[in-house]
Amino acid sequence: MRTLLIIDANSLIHRAFHALPPLTDISGRPAGALYGISSILIKLLRETHPEFVVAAYDRPEPTFRKKEFSEYKAHRPQASDDLIDQLISSKDIFKGFGIKTIETPGFEADDIIGTLVEKFKGEPDLERLVILSGDLDVLQLVEGDRVVGWIPHKGISEFTEYDEPAVIGRFGLPPSLLIDYKGLVGDKSDNIPGVSGVGPKTAVTLIKEYGPLEDLYDLSPAPKTEALKRILAGKDSALMSKRLATISREAPIGEISLGDMSVGDLRSDDVSAFLDSYGFKNLSERVRTGGI
Repeated sequence: MRTLLIIDANSLIHRAFHALPPLTDISGRPAGALYGISSILIKLLRETHPEFVVAAYDRPEPTFRKKEFSEYKAHRPQASDDLIDQLISSKDIFKGFGIKTIETPGFEADDIIGTLVEKFKGEPDLERLVILSGDLDVLQLVEGDRVVGWIPHKGISEFTEYDEPAVIGRFGLPPSLLIDYKGLVGDKSDNIPGVSGVGPKTAVTLIKEYGPLEDLYDLSPAPKTEALKRILAGKDSALMSKRLATISREAPIGEISLGDMSVGDLRSDDVSAFLDSYGFKNLSERVRTGGI
């Protein structure tokens, strides 16, 4: 099964940073997140054998979402210097594992992921596209069992796979309608407002009955239930929230082919030596004795 693995780098590095105790590299610099990412990559490459791998990064510049809604992600705390340094250095980790990285000013890693999915989901040489992320937002990109999400559920080493039935089982809605759900209930982690007074159960019930928000707002005459009255009154906020929650599939990532993301020539000896350069002796030994 030829697989393209698309990694949400920022999400996993944040997760590794908070999941592992403080560690330092051979030079004494903080390296817990780098160690964690290296461990994840060894596991993934060894156990799942993807032919193609790419890592997507956020950029520090304001995104198109921030330009539309200045409060988007405004309440998130400033990342520590140790985390920022490791986010920057993590690109070298991916390079050491032979993995291409992509970042685009004005767009988030999710948008790069969405663009890659859109570009390669019809590729006849691929049987499956796997999105690895700690962010449930990427599940809106899931399609059948061809485009799936892997979401960590135990630290940084175990993942739950979400195909379309699994998404429906968790949220009660198909992937394509998750953005409508976010439009109504919002998202506290991203400071997306949604509609005041509309909770998850109400949102799921109404979306199941009426479909996308645009269809609900086109109803004539408008239904008179209290929940729908609130939703109709919050139309502008709902539609804006849906736009903020929608992953772009048109990020300007330039020309890229499957060959650019191939890890077929990766050598265990090279990876082991690379890990030794950081002082990650036990990870180096894992690769030396078990391969990639």
